[in-house]
Amino acid sequence: MAKELFNDLKELVTEASNPASEDIDNKTVREILEVINAEDQTIPGVVNAEIPFIAEAVKIIVAALEQGGRLFYVGAGTSGRLGVLDASECPPTYGTDPETVQGIMAGGAEALVRSVEGIEDNKEQGVSDLMARGLNAKDVVCGIAASRRTPYVVAAVKKAREIGAKTLYVTCNPRSMLDLSVDVSICPVVGPEVIMGSTRMKAGTATKMILNMLTTATMIKLGKVYGNMMVDLMMTSKKLEERSKRTVMMVTGLNYSDAAQVLQKASGHVKTALVMTLADIQVDEAQKRLLDNNGVVRNAIA
Repeated sequence: MAKELFNDLKELVTEASNPASEDIDNKTVREILEVINAEDQTIPGVVNAEIPFIAEAVKIIVAALEQGGRLFYVGAGTSGRLGVLDASECPPTYGTDPETVQGIMAGGAEALVRSVEGIEDNKEQGVSDLMARGLNAKDVVCGIAASRRTPYVVAAVKKAREIGAKTLYVTCNPRSMLDLSVDVSICPVVGPEVIMGSTRMKAGTATKMILNMLTTATMIKLGKVYGNMMVDLMMTSKKLEERSKRTVMMVTGLNYSDAAQVLQKASGHVKTALVMTLADIQVDEAQKRLLDNNGVVRNAIA
């Protein structure tokens, strides 16, 4: 078993040695940083090549969420933390229910801040943690594993597929090496890390970019954005309260005090305030129009 794992790892791009950094321990601080930066500059192009696959994944997520499904990210280590991070930022940014996008981290909350060694190898725990969220066929499960082989993640994705849920997979090794059946695989091959095997670096950066793209594009298609502005954000802090006023001002041309007043009438809901102002209607009618048009501001105004 150990020899099998050894042979598996030595074939992974993410476990290879990077020729550009072979003598990095003998460089000055500035030279070290220049090597890291040069490698990081290759990432956007690699992610760009995966856009056709990211687009297919977004379509799957949008369709699922429109039907009351949810998106689950499942990962371990850096991959798991990135999934939890992306999921946790959807409610304040887009006003989503915290249940809509969820991150499942091997080792649970403790592993977010302190490494829980060995948990990524526990297949049964991967399945158990996913099923504890009440997974059903309407949901989407996105496995995240830079190496592509993490047992905790693979087992969870396989279980999701058995149940009939749509499945996605994000890995930084070639698609040809992914011996796992999923609906869409996203495979940004960023190459060997500056520090061999340290996938919190280039692989982590590429993964963060892709998860941002998945949820951002999804939320746009779900009507959470008007123009390029967040209009379903939650006024849970002074900053977000002022951002809401500024959004209403920019879209409608109202002054500060009038924007604050219409937001108050709309119970702090930016979308409602926009429809009230731009369609010149009362709050009840604005709310009804939004409900009838799946929350899409442009359609509600029209």
